[in-house]
Amino acid sequence: MNVLKVLFNSSAFSTAVFLFLFVSQIFGGSRAISGIVIDSETNKQIPNVAIRILETDQEFTFNNKGEFYLSNIEFGEYTFILTHINYKENISRISIDESTNKVIVFYLIPKLIELDAVIISDYKTYSKFDDMKEVTSVLKGKELQKQMGLTLASTLKNEAGLAMRSMGPAPSRPVIRGLGASRVLISEDGIKTTDLSATSPDHAVTIDPFSVSRIEVLRGPRILLQTPTTMGGIVNVIKEEIPTLLHDHLSGQLGMFGESVNEGYLGLLELDIPINTFALKAHVSKRKTNNENTPLGELGNSDSENLSYNFASSYIHNKGFVGASLSRFELDYGVPGGFVGAHPNGVDIQMYKNQINLKSKYEFDSPSWEDIRLNLSRVFYRHKEFEASGALGSEFKIVNYLGDMKFHHDHLGFLEHGTLGLSFEYRDFDIGGYVFTTPSKSLNLSAQLFEIYSLGKFSLEFGARYDFDNIKPEDEDPDAKIGYVKERTFNNYSVSASLLYQQSEHVYFGANLSKSSRVPTIEELYSEGPHLAAYSYEVGNPSLESEKGLGGELFIYHQFEDLFFNFTLFGNDFTNYIIPRNSGEINYATFLPIYKTEGIAAMLYGLESRVDWGIFPFLQFSNTLSFTRGEIKDGGYLPQIPPVKGLVELKYKTDVYSFGASGEWALKQDKVDEFEEPTNGYFVTNLFFQYTFVFDQNTSNFSFNVDNLFNIEYRNHLSRVKSILPEAGRNFRLSYKMYFHL
Repeated sequence: MNVLKVLFNSSAFSTAVFLFLFVSQIFGGSRAISGIVIDSETNKQIPNVAIRILETDQEFTFNNKGEFYLSNIEFGEYTFILTHINYKENISRISIDESTNKVIVFYLIPKLIELDAVIISDYKTYSKFDDMKEVTSVLKGKELQKQMGLTLASTLKNEAGLAMRSMGPAPSRPVIRGLGASRVLISEDGIKTTDLSATSPDHAVTIDPFSVSRIEVLRGPRILLQTPTTMGGIVNVIKEEIPTLLHDHLSGQLGMFGESVNEGYLGLLELDIPINTFALKAHVSKRKTNNENTPLGELGNSDSENLSYNFASSYIHNKGFVGASLSRFELDYGVPGGFVGAHPNGVDIQMYKNQINLKSKYEFDSPSWEDIRLNLSRVFYRHKEFEASGALGSEFKIVNYLGDMKFHHDHLGFLEHGTLGLSFEYRDFDIGGYVFTTPSKSLNLSAQLFEIYSLGKFSLEFGARYDFDNIKPEDEDPDAKIGYVKERTFNNYSVSASLLYQQSEHVYFGANLSKSSRVPTIEELYSEGPHLAAYSYEVGNPSLESEKGLGGELFIYHQFEDLFFNFTLFGNDFTNYIIPRNSGEINYATFLPIYKTEGIAAMLYGLESRVDWGIFPFLQFSNTLSFTRGEIKDGGYLPQIPPVKGLVELKYKTDVYSFGASGEWALKQDKVDEFEEPTNGYFVTNLFFQYTFVFDQNTSNFSFNVDNLFNIEYRNHLSRVKSILPEAGRNFRLSYKMYFHL
């Protein structure tokens, strides 16, 4: 059997790839051929790509599965030209000979479109802000698989402006520009994640990053549709748990992951099943890790085991969809001990979460009103902390009801596009064990507005939000040691505006101003007693007012064919920054350090940048830089502020494979709070290799990474474990994902 010959004749905007073929039937001087087209970043098939055969002047379109079929084509050499608004043009010279039933695989490279409204990777954008964020703030496809770590925070830690707070491998959480806890909202498919990760460093995020297809780090006016805290941001993971589109075939993905540093492994299976007008989806993943190895030895009690699964169904109609999902997330993990701020013998934590989601979208027959979207969720979360002896030390239970309604409009008067929203959250928080914080109920009601407007070379985004919050403790106590424990009501508003100026076709300048607010959490208000895993005696402040501040940033954005550059300066001025700080005192009944919550005047400022330079079509250099300084206005520095850090990377890349090396680096951090430990700088070398192949129209992506190649001893400043052991040693990571269609 003969193999197709492929001659590459790419334009300046394309790289054409022939990947795989089959042989089955001979038709003399002609034959049937079929083909598929695939996104080179996500490995997903691309629907509705236009294709033209230059020599025969035939024009046709790939179907909605990204496939085409020609029943009879004469032998010879042909030029195939593939075009799609979201991708660079692909020109391939292909020889057709006596081999039969060949399957031709084309890869298209995503591109940034300079239009007011485009579709990029199936996500609709409405302004040049959206196009910019698609490049600067989204991790997806092969890049996401390359950076995949044990947790969401470890996956994102090298993105510009981000860092990782941790207390062992499992309980880690993203930090944005030095801001963490509840200032960074984590959501799945736009729904706020219910867990306790924002309240304490020993609590884990209830998300498995291996199952997500896309991670967005959002800032700016748009985040007011979900949170009033404009100075932090949103980390939104896209799982597409509830189907919104109806495929005409069974599809899914199969994944496996393993790493040597903790002898960890993971398996994943996901299915999308169409049945008439219904789309069914099922997902299951299982992960297990042992204790983590460091250059100085094993980190005891750092193992973990995770199981997650969900089932979903949607009714798809020509005006939208109605869908529901049922999911469960289980995680058992250890919190190491033996250092300041931890239980001496470590703590074991068991948690699980059951969640029901309902989603719908209805599209209007109106030139102004686009659609209405409804979300409703019920979450049950339970969390137990056990001492080494097996005794129960702490227990937390949350029952959470969340919902929102969003109206999206197109051109409405002078406004190009916008959203009007209403939302609610009712939370019943119960506490047991040796934790003396009073159980409480809280209610949030919110109204939001987001609008986009363009005038010539200027683009404007504006967001506003009003929040009503009521927090009611189960037992009011005017004589409590921490103050008057009573019901609290808060009324807050937040606003944000961003302006973008188009200097040229490829160069933009922009600015953002925002007024931020945040209601104190139940823990910040009413904590009174020991926290087992954090090994601290936590004292709340029931008199706290809302956290408030003003923020601003200036940025430059360049997007050339072979060079991307983004540089941002930012500053956040808080009049009331809520923070639990080590008081230096000891509670002698428990012999624990006392952490008191207070509101202080503080300033955070810094810069971040990112450069992607295509030195040659096949060779790319990347660099990120992040710097944040946190200061207390009365003198001193804020605790847990990341050092100056960054990533440099050199990558050789084709559509089929890529390999390269990267270096994670950080400077020393000695601008620390009074009882905080400084850390030294470091440089860690990593290697990576990725390969993509297609078999029987199923796409597979294989990634192999070597982290900390030289087994360097280094410490993450935001890790509570840094005082006893460094970060993980040399690690071999292997991951595989197959996207299949049956």
